[in-house]
Amino acid sequence: MKIDNESLAPWYFTIGIFVVWEAVCRLFNVSDFILPAPSQIAVAMVRYWKPLLYNSFVTLWTTLAGFLMAVAFGLFLGLVVGWSKAIYRGLYPVMIGFNSIPKVAVVPILIMWFGIGEIPAILTAFLISFFPIVVNVATGLATIEPELEDVLRALGASKLDVMRKVGIPRSMPYFFGSLKVAITLAFVGAVVSETIGANAGLGHLMTQAGSNFQMPLVFAGLMALAVEGIVMYAVTALIEQRMAGWAFRSQNSAGG
Repeated sequence: MKIDNESLAPWYFTIGIFVVWEAVCRLFNVSDFILPAPSQIAVAMVRYWKPLLYNSFVTLWTTLAGFLMAVAFGLFLGLVVGWSKAIYRGLYPVMIGFNSIPKVAVVPILIMWFGIGEIPAILTAFLISFFPIVVNVATGLATIEPELEDVLRALGASKLDVMRKVGIPRSMPYFFGSLKVAITLAFVGAVVSETIGANAGLGHLMTQAGSNFQMPLVFAGLMALAVEGIVMYAVTALIEQRMAGWAFRSQNSAGG
């Protein structure tokens, strides 16, 4: 199998960043407390691999749980909002107002309701990630050409038929595109909750390491979180290509 330079470009850039990072830390004798070198972070990852692995798993499953809740609720609410322009105009300001509330301000409330643990992390991941899904699905449904809808209605199609055969397929690229945004936001929500009140997770681990001035371990937690985010983003992008690849093919055909 032939691998072109374009496929290897992310690896080149990543390796280059770490090489420059290591060189800067060594040349300027940067303190470990300010910015640990990648080699020191690697040592910390090897030394503390068990707690890193355990807490990475906790963060991953709480993030996925909140993300799956956001997908189900966001898809349902997006269909409801996009069903009618009246509902769209009525609920959209409410959703914008809710999304404008910093979720870090909601975490203490969730901890008071559900206690310290994984439930606040799951709920925070859900609350911070469902909004892009709702907006994109509703936008895909609300932007059906009026002329097309009039023609279908004239041919005897009901509102449900228009949505099922035109609106929902049309909104699929919007939906799968929003998942790539939502999965990254879900990680942010879970880690924010773990840093405030949790017994496990990468956010909890980094908070404990920071309080003990173990900066290489803090950065090791950040690296683990970055790897999880990249992997889940790639999985979501792969699902998008499989489920809504026809949209990309049609765009490429139109562009060519």
